[in-house]
Amino acid sequence: MIIDHRTYCVKPGKLNDYLKLYERDALPLQLKYLGHCVGWYVSNDIGPLNQVVHMWAYESLDDREARRARLAADPAWPKFLEQATSLLDSMENKILRPAPYFKLPELKGGVA
Repeated sequence: MIIDHRTYCVKPGKLNDYLKLYERDALPLQLKYLGHCVGWYVSNDIGPLNQVVHMWAYESLDDREARRARLAADPAWPKFLEQATSLLDSMENKILRPAPYFKLPELKGGVA
């Protein structure tokens, strides 16, 4: 199993706009195609501000690639990206592997 850990820095003053847009247009698509959301977080008042962090579990890099390809093929996805990218300053993602002793909780209602 792998975890796709994504951190997006939202332009100051635009976090609520991004969250509303994401919840309405992107989250349903990602849950449909990507599947197992491990967590979805927003930075608050300590450390870097205006950050969104979300993590998705996949069986392998091949599973991730196939699921993300299906997401990209949905006509609604580029429409979301067109609106969302103007609200972002930067994006970073990394692939993580769980420690051998960690077992990911089972999916319940879209998130772990």
